[in-house]
Amino acid sequence: PPSPMGENLQTQFERLHTWFGQFRSVLVAYSGGVDSALVMAVAHRRLGARALACIGTSPSYPKREMRHAVELAEQLGIAYRLVPTTEHLDERYQANAPDRCYFCKRELYGRLDRICAQEGWELIADGTNHSDLAQVRHGTIAGREHAVRSPLAELGLTKPKVRQLARDLGLAVWDKPAMACLSSRVPHGVAITPQLLQQIEAAEDVLVACGFDQFRVRHHGQVARIELPEQDLARAIACRTRLTEGICKVGYQFICLDLDGFRSGSLSQQATPVVELTVEAGR
Repeated sequence: PPSPMGENLQTQFERLHTWFGQFRSVLVAYSGGVDSALVMAVAHRRLGARALACIGTSPSYPKREMRHAVELAEQLGIAYRLVPTTEHLDERYQANAPDRCYFCKRELYGRLDRICAQEGWELIADGTNHSDLAQVRHGTIAGREHAVRSPLAELGLTKPKVRQLARDLGLAVWDKPAMACLSSRVPHGVAITPQLLQQIEAAEDVLVACGFDQFRVRHHGQVARIELPEQDLARAIACRTRLTEGICKVGYQFICLDLDGFRSGSLSQQATPVVELTVEAGR
């Protein structure tokens, strides 16, 4: 059950609740993560049926994540809509340059813009929080171009505060690990295709089936490099046969466990020496 809010959290919740009161209606760009889930939940509390959660669906969005997002919206009784996007058909997105996210978000926000125009919704809101502003995010640039508002960032709510609010509101995802899109598993310059994304998704499904909940499978040609939190490395070794056999079946030849552990955005960081345990699949 949700815990009673402290005075500071209560004030922040009321500020967020009041923020939505400025608008007649809102579309929430909702992915199922804690940030957009909090925005969705508070928008619904303030606006009721005049708040609609929109889930962008494409090959870069894992199907398990979509199912979880839908389940949460249904549990909360919040209206939602699946919005198919086709960024994977855009050659600029396929090229997988560092600004790839711009073309993905531009596609999503363009579709939400059209829904607003056709159905009379006033505003698009997303889950960008104040902590996100510390780094350049190409998706945020696309959001500005489409007049997308970010209430968490505007009100100074950092990631820890978002998690605290989500916990106290009883949102099951309050401690959910961040989950970037599947394209983030591919080194810049390697072309993005639906087939490649499906392969990565299937490999990560093996990790889910083995009970892991925070991970990345980084794609390096025939090599699948697994990133897990340090506390999960020993367990991965213990079930390496199951991991190797499962990931081999989706098309990888070599399975590497990265002993540097889980690092969000590691493919975008400057390369550093990495110690790896390599297990050749199927031998």
